[in-house]
Amino acid sequence: MPEGDTIHRAAAALSAAIGGAELTSFELPRRRAGRAGWPRPGEHVVEVTARGKHLLMACSGGLTLHTHMRMTGSWHLYRRGERWRRSPGAVVARLGTPDAEAVCFSAPVVEVLRETELRHHPVLTALGPDLCVAGADLDDVLARIDTLDPATPVGVALLDQTVASGIGNVYRCEVAWACRVDPFLAIRDVGIDTRRELYVTAARLLRANLGTPRRTTVPGGLAVYDRAGRACPRCGGTIATRRLGEQARGVWWCPGCQR
Repeated sequence: MPEGDTIHRAAAALSAAIGGAELTSFELPRRRAGRAGWPRPGEHVVEVTARGKHLLMACSGGLTLHTHMRMTGSWHLYRRGERWRRSPGAVVARLGTPDAEAVCFSAPVVEVLRETELRHHPVLTALGPDLCVAGADLDDVLARIDTLDPATPVGVALLDQTVASGIGNVYRCEVAWACRVDPFLAIRDVGIDTRRELYVTAARLLRANLGTPRRTTVPGGLAVYDRAGRACPRCGGTIATRRLGEQARGVWWCPGCQR
């Protein structure tokens, strides 16, 4: 599941492979070029960056490719002529350089933005501090929490990218467990120190996993995510699962020690 750590790793890999390289091709097979057009062969990839769960590729002609993976998308890197590991029918973006191909599969959000569109993008400009970045402004995060409905459950607030960006479903479960907080508790019932602890912990766990594709939040793997019916590694209680939020996504927690 692409969360902030996944997207930052993808951005780093793409930057190392095609950053500064000349474009030999640029294709969006399922999109039509808008008024901005598309980056053209001969331009260069200026930089590849991540903002929370969003990946941005800036090109020398002034256009930026914006992708968001949601639940289905992924970026792959290949040497020129190397066989792809997924079907060409799933390709939504493809950039060619003299030495490599960057191919995006199944991402639901793919758009080319002009500089003005990037600066005023309604989603990108609303993002909270990126917890994958060292020095993320936690005071800003706490101020943003205060703008939410006080009845919002902790597990919903943690996923709100306008509060802090980068946390996905895995980390919301692992963070709530690490802080011994019931994810169904309303934020009005969570003190300021615990609120800060939640986001300090989220930032620590996200950054600890930037260099590895296998997420680890406790020795050996994950504490509660996708472990319903198993023993809690802290108290030995039985891990439970239930759906939460407008999207009714599953949340895993230990009723024994998250109170």
